Amino acid sequence: MTNDRNDTFPFERVLSLRPLIDFWQEVAADASSPRAALGRTILAMLDEAPDLREPITDLAPLERHIELLDLMMTAVFPMALWEQTHAAAFVPFDLVSFYATPAFARLKLLEHLQDDLLINGQPFDPGEMNHMKTMLAYHHILNRFYGIDSCIDFPLIVTTTDEQTGLKRHFKISTDTRFIDIETRAPFKPLSEEQIQRLLADPMNQNLWQEWLPPEQFVFHGFTILTAVDVTVQQILSLLKDDLLQREALTSVDRIDTLQTRLRMLLRAPQLQVGLIGFLRDNGEAITGARAVGRSLLMSEDTLPACEDQCHSYYVQALKMRQPLIVTDLQTCEVCTGFEQHLRQQHLRNLVIAPLWYEDQLLGLLELASPRPGAVNAANAVVLDEVITLLATAMKRSLEEQEDRIQALIKKHYTAIHPTVEWRFRKAALTYMQRQETGEHAELEPIVFHNVYPLYGLSDIRDSSTIRNAAIQADLIEQLGMALGIIIEASTHRPLPVLDELGYRLGKYIDELVSGLHSGDETLIFNFLRDDVESLFDQLATMHERVRERIEAYRTALDPGLGILYRQRKDFEESVTLINETISAYLDRREEQAQQMFPHYFEKYKTDGVDYNIYVGASLVEQQPFDRLYLRNLRLWQLMTMCGVVWELNRLHPKLPIPLETAHLILVQDVPLSIRFRQDEKRFDVDGAYNIRYEIVKKRIDKARIRGRDERLTQPGKIAIVYSQPREAEEYLRYIEYLQASGYLKDPVEHLELEDLQGVYGLHALRVTVADGEPEAEVLYAVPAELTTPLEATGGDGAAHEPA
Repeated sequence: MTNDRNDTFPFERVLSLRPLIDFWQEVAADASSPRAALGRTILAMLDEAPDLREPITDLAPLERHIELLDLMMTAVFPMALWEQTHAAAFVPFDLVSFYATPAFARLKLLEHLQDDLLINGQPFDPGEMNHMKTMLAYHHILNRFYGIDSCIDFPLIVTTTDEQTGLKRHFKISTDTRFIDIETRAPFKPLSEEQIQRLLADPMNQNLWQEWLPPEQFVFHGFTILTAVDVTVQQILSLLKDDLLQREALTSVDRIDTLQTRLRMLLRAPQLQVGLIGFLRDNGEAITGARAVGRSLLMSEDTLPACEDQCHSYYVQALKMRQPLIVTDLQTCEVCTGFEQHLRQQHLRNLVIAPLWYEDQLLGLLELASPRPGAVNAANAVVLDEVITLLATAMKRSLEEQEDRIQALIKKHYTAIHPTVEWRFRKAALTYMQRQETGEHAELEPIVFHNVYPLYGLSDIRDSSTIRNAAIQADLIEQLGMALGIIIEASTHRPLPVLDELGYRLGKYIDELVSGLHSGDETLIFNFLRDDVESLFDQLATMHERVRERIEAYRTALDPGLGILYRQRKDFEESVTLINETISAYLDRREEQAQQMFPHYFEKYKTDGVDYNIYVGASLVEQQPFDRLYLRNLRLWQLMTMCGVVWELNRLHPKLPIPLETAHLILVQDVPLSIRFRQDEKRFDVDGAYNIRYEIVKKRIDKARIRGRDERLTQPGKIAIVYSQPREAEEYLRYIEYLQASGYLKDPVEHLELEDLQGVYGLHALRVTVADGEPEAEVLYAVPAELTTPLEATGGDGAAHEPA
């Protein structure tokens, strides 16, 4: 049976008020109902309008009895919400409306139902509309005659243009069939239980349903209620999530324009302008080292405007905040530095500056501005919370990608071409030059490698954010304690109430820090020490020699470049650097050996730990046959290399200023994918919408937890191997058994199911403990024969001849 649909609605339908009249008859008969009197009144009025009791083929009777119809429709549309509810009554399963609320009429939704109707964001044709209505009718029959609620639903989104703002608005349409009766015509053969289950198993197969429930046996009497609910905010947020997941989400001009359009609709501000500023480092209290990301309002000329007193500007104020800073009107505000004046010159008056925080790191600022004062205010800015979170995540990715590109340019003399794939770029360049020489239209051809197998590994420093905060906390407490000692010493030699008050504030800050470090504490305390305490030191030093000695000791303890106490944080940063450099150097040494086995693409990144990508396949190499033997060899090499990383870090551990722990992970994907060289980013990225799932998994897998256990997947001293398919686990279990026998790994192997991640489901993992020390005899990297049987042959494209 096929799922072909018919392009016409097959059921007979009759507009009738009979179901609504039946409702009022029940209300009038219920003496306990407070609406009984209204019901009796309506029934009495119906006696004077008998034509309303009959099937309605002409809307004229409804117009003649509009006051009575208004009363009857209070059962459907609450009068208290009459002006706000977007709802209307229609002919059953048709788009002919005979009654609507004023709010529905103002939207003019009927003018857009045929043109702008969306299902899951995709437009569809009238035939699809009829198919949807037909299946809704059939499921209504199943519910009415067999008591089965199949819960079928079609998420209909209608988009219309607001006449006042000119912006798009999105409405979700829901259908109410309470006032529909179904009349059956003989002969009517009831369905068997088996037939019902078959229909439920194929809920959209119109031909099957029509075969077992012929439409000529049913007539729909009554009317349908359609309600439109404004889902603009939800729809825009959903679209923004999709936008910001894409590459170049914040750097492409087109993407910024799209972001601006979405925010205009979200905030209902048609003249809104959007800008983004990114920071490559913590800027403290100054907009220094900032860069425009995509487009900036303040940095409209790619540089900061002149501003001698920027410390008083709204931009610097926003650096200290977690919530958006809103300026209703720049023309009447008290602050007017060079920054604000630059915005005024652009005829901008309303300003919102939202800091973009990722965890405890300030990554940048979102700028929203409009020439209309108050266009964005505290009321409509509430919806920005989720947008700001999404933008912060996208900003972090954007800045990390930029930093990676900077490092790659320096290391590779402003090129990111890996030696393994250099031949492909040389070939593309030669083709380009040949076309230019012959006068043809020349463009650099895209560099794409198909059917390559990815390998991903991660060695991550555990709890790095928590330990970093603890180091900051310890340094702050020590610096405050030294300052308190100076104040106490000064008070003993010259008692002054103002010194007692200052000592009290120092002690209060210390007590608050002991209980925990909060966002903004670091900047707040540094400002306090600099402005209220250290500014007094020269005067306090004249009180006594002991005070002067304490001040000299305080100043000596501060870092000369930063002007702050930087002991614990320095130890932490040195530990992170040592770990990263140790892992990176070890991977570089092993990578040289791996390239000798079979050429492949390799790239690594250093943050709080090191993660790396490997791609291998026939298309990456020139005139060299590829076999899955080399893929398996690389997988075994990767597992052995990860053991080596653990041992390297074990040797390093006693030398670390702070004993940080690392956890290790390998992500397995046996399905080949395509990678494309991005000219703008000068790097490779997975190509195609399907392959983006692999990138999403990589971004989120380090936070994975074990299902049913309050435990992170990654643990120090262990290697977690994440997979999706059972065959991937079978392959790695053979490797693990081999490495256990060789002294690399310990027994046992843990088989784990992972909790679902956002947008990622069905992941499993193997987890195994690395041996305490390296085996005495080095194991060769070639895969043993028992691990390579059977070997799948590959075709010219390098893809294995096995199901994906």
